Amino acid sequence: MPIHALALLFVLCLFAVPPASAQDVEPRFTQNNLLLRPQGYREWIFIGATLGMSYEPSAEKRQHPKFHNLYINPSSYREYKKTGRFPDRTIIAMEVLTAGSRESINQQGHFQDKSLGVEAAVKDTSRFEEGWAYFNFIDEDGSAKDSAEAYPKERCWSCHNEHAATDNVFTQFYPVLRRGQ
Repeated sequence: MPIHALALLFVLCLFAVPPASAQDVEPRFTQNNLLLRPQGYREWIFIGATLGMSYEPSAEKRQHPKFHNLYINPSSYREYKKTGRFPDRTIIAMEVLTAGSRESINQQGHFQDKSLGVEAAVKDTSRFEEGWAYFNFIDEDGSAKDSAEAYPKERCWSCHNEHAATDNVFTQFYPVLRRGQ
């Protein structure tokens, strides 16, 4: 085979494999029902960011706000945009970052600084009676955990069920997920 034909074949093969963000991503669990930390979530669909959002009125939280960047696995995003429903096996990853300020030339406002880790929400009706479960991959000492057990229902699910705009997801905070936009 001539060298130019091999080069063409190589280039065609590159385009035949979808990029990581387009591949389907599903939650992975251990035999003990622990969720494995999502990998490659920064290549998923970015659905929004928040700064300083908290469920607690603590003054300390207001003085040291955290950024939250949220990403959804691509196949679930496509299904949600089409139907308005989050399908089974949806994963929403929430990266938690510190807020920096007064660095370099910045004199006002905040920027995303150090990543503290990731949390996740997973919809899996065959695995969780309530449909959704919530996980934290940030250990008490601040290190990253490889796997996590679901929070008890009272910790996250109840609040999401009561206050989320769509199927236990706070779509009201993310224009990308608001229907009709």
